[in-house]
Parts: sequence; structure tokens; C-alpha cells
Amino acid sequence: MPECPTFLRLPDRPAKPRSRGITHVLDSGLTPEATRAFLGQAASLVDIVKVGWGIGYVDPTLEERARICVDHDCPVSLGGTLLEVAALQDQVGELRDWALKVGMTHIEVSNGLRALPASRKHALVRELAADFVVLAETGAKEGNYPPTPGEWAEEMARDLDAGASCVIAEGRESGTVGLYHADQGIREDLVSAILDRIPPDKVIFEAPGKSQQAWLIRHLGADVNIGNVAPASVLALETLRLGLRADTAAAAAPAERADMPRPDRHRASPIGARP
Repeated sequence: MPECPTFLRLPDRPAKPRSRGITHVLDSGLTPEATRAFLGQAASLVDIVKVGWGIGYVDPTLEERARICVDHDCPVSLGGTLLEVAALQDQVGELRDWALKVGMTHIEVSNGLRALPASRKHALVRELAADFVVLAETGAKEGNYPPTPGEWAEEMARDLDAGASCVIAEGRESGTVGLYHADQGIREDLVSAILDRIPPDKVIFEAPGKSQQAWLIRHLGADVNIGNVAPASVLALETLRLGLRADTAAAAAPAERADMPRPDRHRASPIGARP
């Protein structure tokens, strides 16, 4: 594949496997041919492919598509809603065996339906971390839950303590809940509370919209971890990271904001690697 040019001075971006600057893609049902074409173009920019919702359960080509992702050094994750349904039906063991059989390396543990006690969620993180890289999501599909920014950060900290490799701040594919207001605006107090408690390398912020991605990059830097990115938006997101769009051109490598408390950075294992 032809290489891209290198004559511009741009922010340094770590190569894969990365522990920062993660691009987490939401796959809403690509065909094997589309998966191969997408990764043939953008695999170097993709760190995790999440097969969204329960799509994997009804996709007869899932195992083939997982092999394509692995061939392109892109770990594959099941979405959290499928696990929640399995837990409610007492079928977690069956889901685990099936997920391993079809080639899943990562799994999302969430409580977006708000049907599991917090203790059950943390227990699932501990249980599944024995076989998968666990991505633990905080936030509900509807409403304001957890109720306060401090409770968001506390849940994330407990998920990491239980064995999650990283945590995800819920934004859905709509970008109108969880981390965001109904008008898709950022809940800045929530971002601050999360980063005051959780190392930035351990957080993936779901940000499906360009304005949301640009805000995160302007305020947290080019190497912020961004999730729920549509396959068609991966190249566009990289231009935002590199300051090749007007939205971020003036802040391609922004300094950390004094009013956004953040913990000290420390060396972390790549999210694509087993702990």
C-alpha cells in the first residue's frame, strides 16, 4: 500500500499497538467485503473494532469478519448490550464460549439497560477478564445515570479495580446521552470529574459526532482516546487529530487546560494487549 506523505510538521502519533490516541470503531454490520476494504485503507488508524449491540449474534459472517480484523492487527469486541441480555438470561458462560469460538479478543461490560446491580457488573468484569480484554462502560442508554459526575468516576475506578483494561464513557451512536446533553453538547463537568480520578490512557470517550471529537482533541490533545467512531469517519477523525481540519488546526498539539484537572500520566499497556 502506498505510504502517505511526510513533508508537513504534525503532532507525533504513536504507532500500533497504542496505549493512547485510541480510535475505537463502531461496526454496525459491515459485510466481509466492506470490512476488508475498510481495513485495507484504514487499519493503521484503527485500534479496536466493536461489533455493536447484538449484531454479532445475528451475523452469520461474524467469524469471517473477525479473522479479517485479526489479519489487519485490529482487535474485535462484542458490544455490551449483548452481554447484558445474556446476563439477564443467565447465559454468560454460553456467550463466553461462543465469543471465544468466533474469535473475539475483547468484550464490553456495561449496564446501559440499568437491569444489573452494580455488584453484578463488577463481578462480570472480574469473571470475563480471565478470557478477554475487558472494556467496561459507564452510563445508561437513557436518562442521567449515574446521577452525578463523581459517581461516574467512582464506577469507573471500581471497574478498573475489578480487572477492566480500560473504561468507556457512554455517548451512544447518537451522541445525545451520557457524556453529552440532548443537543450533543459536551458535559464538561463530567469530563473533568472523570479525568480527576481516572488516568487518561484508561478512558475511551464515545464521540460519534465531529463537533464532539473536535472538542475532545482541542481540550485533551491529539492522543485522547475516542470511541464509537463510524468506519466512514476514521480518516476524518485522524485529520482532526493532526490539525488538518479547521476545527483543530489552531490546536493540533494543545497544552493541558489549567481548569481541567488531570492525573499524572504514566506508562500504560496498549489497550489491545491482555493485562
